Amino acid sequence: MAGNVRLSGRLICVSEAEAGLVRRYLPEHIALTRAETGCLSFEVSPTDDPLIWRVEEVFVDQAAFEAHQARTGASEWARQTKAIRRDYAVSSVDRS
Repeated sequence: MAGNVRLSGRLICVSEAEAGLVRRYLPEHIALTRAETGCLSFEVSPTDDPLIWRVEEVFVDQAAFEAHQARTGASEWARQTKAIRRDYAVSSVDRS
């Protein structure tokens, strides 16, 4: 049986201006992602460092994850935060 797809990592800002963009555009990005078919969980949480957010996502399968990536890539979130560094790892999680 195919596994869930998990993305785990960090969103790393280099300035308060970048962090401001995250704070401004993140609420809509979270709402839209959580409404996607196949999204099991989506959390973007601030860390002790005000310029770094922890990102944890789980999608039901590879197709749902790819649909999320396509939607996100064409979003206002992507346009506004494209210069912000992402440090992500993607893995498959066995559902058995």
